[in-house]
Amino acid sequence: MSDFKLEARGEGKFALSGHMTFETAGHILRDSEEMFDEHTLIEVDLSGVTDTDSAGLALMLEWITWANHTVREIRFHEAPDKIDAIAKTTEVDHLLKRGERWVGFIEAPAE
Repeated sequence: MSDFKLEARGEGKFALSGHMTFETAGHILRDSEEMFDEHTLIEVDLSGVTDTDSAGLALMLEWITWANHTVREIRFHEAPDKIDAIAKTTEVDHLLKRGERWVGFIEAPAE
């Protein structure tokens, strides 16, 4: 599937670009399983997503569920406005932060 690219950027950081839609969500999920598996803190940059729909939101919620069940943390950066709109309309916007298990508990390194 060439309508998306999930790229590992090291240290649990990933970037998704292209389409996050009904046509690609299952493929993205399968690709992410092995890539995410070795990390306890996962950060996904979604700024490169050019097209999305409710399947994109479902994908994010699936990642959050997986992270919670496997004692991991997942954070999303630059989620598309359309995802936020769908999440608010369906009243699940509060769930998009459920993957952030340790926010506030991780201390900043001493300077």
